[in-house]
Amino acid sequence: MNTNEEMLTDISAELDKEFGAPGTPERAKFDEKAYAFYTSQILLDARKEAGMTQSELADRLSVTKSYISRIEKGVITPSVATFYRIMHALGMRVEVVKPIV
Repeated sequence: MNTNEEMLTDISAELDKEFGAPGTPERAKFDEKAYAFYTSQILLDARKEAGMTQSELADRLSVTKSYISRIEKGVITPSVATFYRIMHALGMRVEVVKPIV
């Protein structure tokens, strides 16, 4: 019988084993894909929360619907400026918060 402790996994060790140690080209490639996916999910969720279609958002930004779709699928990662424009078009704002140390 497995206990909960036996089932716990060190995610850092798993990432190192699967994608290489931090600082390696393999890990950098994985991190880039992970950030693209994370960004795409933030924007997709924000658009849906705003009750807006991809076409409506594209019209507000003067871009194509396919551009919005590619961002939401993580195929492309928008620049920081475009990310801010998208969030603004959705009636949201982005805050940069200094961490408490």
